[in-house]
Order: sequence, then C-alpha cells, then structure tokens
Amino acid sequence: MAYDIPVIDMSSLRDGGLGDRVATAAAIGRACRETGFFYITGHGVAPAVMRGMFEASRRFFELPDEVKARISRGRIGHNRGYVGFGVERLDTLALPDRKEAFNIGLESEAEGEPANGWPDLPGWREEMLSYFSVCLDLGAALHRGFALDLGVAEDFFAGKFRRPMATLRLLHYSALMAAERDGAPGAGAHTDYGNVTILAVDGVSGLQVRPRGGEWIDAPVIGGAFVCNIGDCLMRWSNDVYVSTPHRVIRPASERYSIAFFLDPDADALVEPIVTRAGEGAHYPPVTGADYLAERLAATYGHGG
Repeated sequence: MAYDIPVIDMSSLRDGGLGDRVATAAAIGRACRETGFFYITGHGVAPAVMRGMFEASRRFFELPDEVKARISRGRIGHNRGYVGFGVERLDTLALPDRKEAFNIGLESEAEGEPANGWPDLPGWREEMLSYFSVCLDLGAALHRGFALDLGVAEDFFAGKFRRPMATLRLLHYSALMAAERDGAPGAGAHTDYGNVTILAVDGVSGLQVRPRGGEWIDAPVIGGAFVCNIGDCLMRWSNDVYVSTPHRVIRPASERYSIAFFLDPDADALVEPIVTRAGEGAHYPPVTGADYLAERLAATYGHGG
C-alpha cells in the first residue's frame, strides 16, 4: 500500500458552517486512521509570524552554552528550559539524539504553578507566549474536528484542555559532518506522547514517517503548511481508532530548525477511551493526563545522558 500524507484546509474548523466542519473533520479522521500525519493549511498564521519565530529560535541557540545551561531543564524542572545535545534518547535502542531544544510551558503567575525560564533576549518572551497562544487556538480547533469525527459532542474536549500541559519546543539539529560515523540520529524513532503535535519547519527536510505496517517515507516540506500528527494519548482516547505513527529526524546535511507545539490535556483530565462501536469495550483503563505524561517523560530522560 502506498501512503501519502494528506494536505487539509482546516479553515472551516475555525469559522465554517456545520456541514463544512463535518467534512473537514472526516478528512482529518481519515488521516488519523491511516497515517497518523497530515498537513494543515488555512490555519491563519501569517508567514511573518513564522519568520520571526525562526529568527528568535536562532538567536537563542546561538547563545553560549554556559548561558543556555543556566536555564536548563535540569534546573528549571517541570519539562521546561534548555535541553542540550545528547540529553534525550527518543529511541531507547539508539544513540542519544543529536539535537538541542528549549521547552516552554503554559505561563502563569499563580502561586505553586510551574515557571518558565527565559533567556535575556529583548522581546523574546513576549514573542514566544504570543505564538503559544496561537497554537492553543489551533489545537482547540483540531480537537473540535477530532470530536466530530469520533462521534461525540463537538465541544467534548474543551473542558479537558482548560490549562493543558502544552509545550512549545524550539529545536535545533546539528548537520551531519563527514567525519561523524557514529550513526546518532537527529531524533530517534518514536511516537509522540500527547494528543496532537503542530510542527513548523524551516525548509530543511529530515522528517521521516513510518505508517503502521509500512516503510519509512519522507515528509516533504510544504511552504506555509504545518505538519500535524496525533500522539499516543489521543490514540488511547480514541480507543485505537486513531493511530499514533512512529517518526524520526535523520541528520541533515545543513543545520535544521523546527518549532513544535505538543498539546497534552489538563493534568487532572481523565483520559477514558471513547467507545462508540457496538459490542466493543475500552482497550485501556482510565488515567490522568499528568500520570500518563510523567510515565512517558521518564522513559525519554532515564538513560542517564
């Protein structure tokens, strides 16, 4: 079977009539059942916004290592802050990933809430939080589509994403140098943890997808489109109607930057399989969003790198 990653205009999920929303939801649902990946256009995010985000990302990663280390994930905690090269191993059977990253979570000034760490770059925090808000809106629209396709109320997910465990992640992949023969990946083969990922790339290819039962295929760069994929939490929520798809980033010939937004549910949201097919039971027991995410992060960072 030949697999294609479909391109879907999602504009109707934002402002369309019911019939158009249902049609778009069905297209997204087909993609979630077959490849687990799809591109979205009609998202309303201006090209200038993305150019600014990639420039801001480069500004951060060009900072000296000792400056980035002051706001490392190990110091900040709560899956926020800087992650250096080789710290993560997304494929636990491979070498550590040859990438660095910076994680930003939901911002709050409330007492007891996790805090982000910020570099001393003028305007940088405000730009990141503005884009974070844009991605939250896109994620909410996509979840309305998931709900329509899965046969539940269109606002089914709204109450489970009031203060989501969302992560905006800037990524920088080092180029594969001729002298390097260790085989370390840019990002090892893995499935994402949460509900949906919204990914922007800088024009440098490297992402590969392996549909269940298929071979690795390249995900082409499509200007102006975001790459979306569902994660294991939504696969669980859909009772395996949707499939989370393994993917990886191979080491590029030139430096590669990408910006990912990972949308997980509220910490106390109960993830219970949606069972709509007659005679079928739940494939998984209920679990809170926080417990599920903690289990997955422990596996990624537990190699001691």
